[in-house]
Amino acid sequence: MTTEQRFAAGSNLPSLGALADRAKQLVQMIAPPSVAQLVLRVALAVPFWRSGILKWDGFLKLSDTAVTLFTDEFMLHLPGGPYHFPAPGVMAFMSGCGEVTLPVLLVLGLGTRFAALGLLFMTAIVELTVPDGWPLHITWAAMALALMAHGGGRVSLDHLICAWRSRS
Repeated sequence: MTTEQRFAAGSNLPSLGALADRAKQLVQMIAPPSVAQLVLRVALAVPFWRSGILKWDGFLKLSDTAVTLFTDEFMLHLPGGPYHFPAPGVMAFMSGCGEVTLPVLLVLGLGTRFAALGLLFMTAIVELTVPDGWPLHITWAAMALALMAHGGGRVSLDHLICAWRSRS
C-alpha cells in the first residue's frame, strides 16, 4: 500500500502535530537551550580573544603593532570619511582590554548579558572600521543579541550565582 493510499484510507499514520512534537523533542534532546547558549558564548568569544591576545606584549603592555594599527591603518568609515581614530593609543588599549576581558567573562558565563553587550558594541566599531566584513560582523551581532536576550544558560556562573542567591 502506498503512502497516498494510507492517507486516503485514513490508516494509523501519526498526525502532523504528533510528528512535529517528536521532531521538537529530538531537537531538544540533541541541542538543549543550555548547550546552545554555551556554544554561542564560546563561538562569540573566540574571534575577539584571538584578536585581543595579539595586542599585548605583556601584562598591561600594548604591542607596538596594536598602536600602529590604530594610528595608521584603521579608519572609521563614517559619512564624509574615512577618519582616523581619535586617541589611537587609548583606543588600542581599550580595544585590547575588551577583547581579552569580555571573552573570558562570556566563556565563564559571568555577567553574560553585560559581556555580550560589550562585544556587540565592539562589533559595531569593527563594522565601521572594516565595512566589507559585514557578513561576519552580522553573525557576531546576532550571537551577542541572542545572549543578551536569553542569558548564559544553565551552564554558566550567572545561573549558579542566581541559584545560590535564591537559596539564601
